[in-house]
Amino acid sequence: MPTSAGGRIVVGVGGWVYEGWRDNFYPPGLAHAKELAYLSERVTAIEINATFYRNQTPASFAKWRDATPERFVFSVKATRYATNRRVLADAGESIERFLASGLAELGPKLGPIVWQLAPTKSFDAADIDAFFRLLPGKLAGLPLRHAIEVRHASFRCAEFVELARRHRVATVFADTDDHPSFADASADFVYARLMRCTSDCPTGYPQPAIADWAERARTWSVGGDPAGLPTVAPAEPPDGPRDVFVYFISGAKDRAPAAAVALISAIGPLASGR
Repeated sequence: MPTSAGGRIVVGVGGWVYEGWRDNFYPPGLAHAKELAYLSERVTAIEINATFYRNQTPASFAKWRDATPERFVFSVKATRYATNRRVLADAGESIERFLASGLAELGPKLGPIVWQLAPTKSFDAADIDAFFRLLPGKLAGLPLRHAIEVRHASFRCAEFVELARRHRVATVFADTDDHPSFADASADFVYARLMRCTSDCPTGYPQPAIADWAERARTWSVGGDPAGLPTVAPAEPPDGPRDVFVYFISGAKDRAPAAAVALISAIGPLASGR
């Protein structure tokens, strides 16, 4: 929850329908239709990934909104038809269709929109600048926040970070060795995808790592930059509290919910979401 000292911290996972969670997280016999409600009482956010593959309907977004607690947050992964293309500047029509598909039904539960680029997409300053200009600041009166996840090493440069800062788009920090990983803050919120869960650890990440991520989340929330994370551009002076969105994604997905619950507990009241 927001405080005078720091922004809100939410912690969650990607999706809520996963067979592997039915034997180690969801209670035996829990109806599939009740999985979202059960998960949303234990984590404070979910990244919707189905939207990457196809546009959903207003009715679906409204159903998900109504199945979750009042202060719950849904981040939404943007359509691949906008991001998996050679020239991002040509994505305007796909972006408009995606935004018009019903996202506004989430109302105040709408969190950041994540624009994940293809691994083959290399950095082109003019194209990225044009793409950022296509991302609107509002949808049906709701303020929009945008985060971009890049997967080509050429983006690991100060010029990209400076472009993101100019447009107030968050650069996603990915805790992985498989994709570019840098933690330069570029917006009034931070978006982190933690991708190192292992099956042999009941909480996905070992407890010392959970404690480290709790401290990093608190540091981000008060406008600071955690020590020890890779960066590519000089840090800007803190300009106030930031909201922080942390998701356990990929890795050993069967451990993701337990990892999120452990991190919420380690962060304490800032991440309670209630």
